[in-house]
Amino acid sequence: MALRAKLLGTGRAVGPTCLTNDDLCRIVDTTDEWIVSRTGIRERHIVGSGDDLCTSDLCTEAGRKALAAAGLEPSDLDLILVGTVTGDCKFPATAVFTQAKLGARNASAMDIAAACSGFVYGLELADALIRTGQKKHVLLIGAEVLTSMVDWTDRGTCVLFGDAAGAAVLGPSDDETGVLSTYTKSNGELAELLWAPGCGTLRRLSPESLANKDHLIHMQGRHVYVNAVKCMADATQQAMDRAGLTPADVDLLIPHQANIRIIEATCERFGFPLEKTMINVDRYGNTSAASIPIALDEALEMGRIHKGQVALMTVFGGGFTWAASALRI
Repeated sequence: MALRAKLLGTGRAVGPTCLTNDDLCRIVDTTDEWIVSRTGIRERHIVGSGDDLCTSDLCTEAGRKALAAAGLEPSDLDLILVGTVTGDCKFPATAVFTQAKLGARNASAMDIAAACSGFVYGLELADALIRTGQKKHVLLIGAEVLTSMVDWTDRGTCVLFGDAAGAAVLGPSDDETGVLSTYTKSNGELAELLWAPGCGTLRRLSPESLANKDHLIHMQGRHVYVNAVKCMADATQQAMDRAGLTPADVDLLIPHQANIRIIEATCERFGFPLEKTMINVDRYGNTSAASIPIALDEALEMGRIHKGQVALMTVFGGGFTWAASALRI
């Protein structure tokens, strides 16, 4: 059995259409200054109505890149995990469509519905399965096409989200590299702070539910902010404690890219300098479950984190869910 799961390769894919703040000003009553000052976002990549792409297409592109970086073939995979709340359809899982498109015939496949926390939730599961010898190579993907469920008349939410996928291939480690700790938590009493209540058995699809926009994202922004900072701080501390780390031991903080104010508040809680924090929310917006793996992939590509160094990933999402993981590259 392995001591832990380690990172073998990463990859990312984004929606083909770049939507800037100026573009949004033509759709909804907002300004570039309003969006940047409140969120830090300047542009996001989306899957437009004419792009003919679905979530599994983004998963497949990111997955292929991660496999290439790991030097593995799709046939080497034992498991595909996809964190998403915007799957291709109600069922089956988006992971099985990804499996088919990759040709990963030896893998089992399933989705994880933990909203923005889906990738780190999946990392905890993948690490446990690799540590116990149940699986050897796992493709873990966070992917969303959230623009498929935004209300384009609501400037409080439609400016926030982008469409993308981020992927990581994990395998067994017998040295100091790999997952040092994970922590996951949820509180269903906060579910209505950030949710899309329609199209399920709670509020079934009907003319009334469509008129109420139950199938679209509903968010109580101020309450989300307060709980996000608190929950990310909790997850960050728990992950450090479990790994025996202090903030000084962390080489790079990779927070969920939801909002620059949340990132800054989280850093302030622990004294993490922004120069040791990966920030790309200005270029991608909030890509939900794809946020953490995209930031990880970019950090590796840019040389922000190197082999032997420690990255700390922390995230919150609808549910309410939150999670963190310490990873030695």
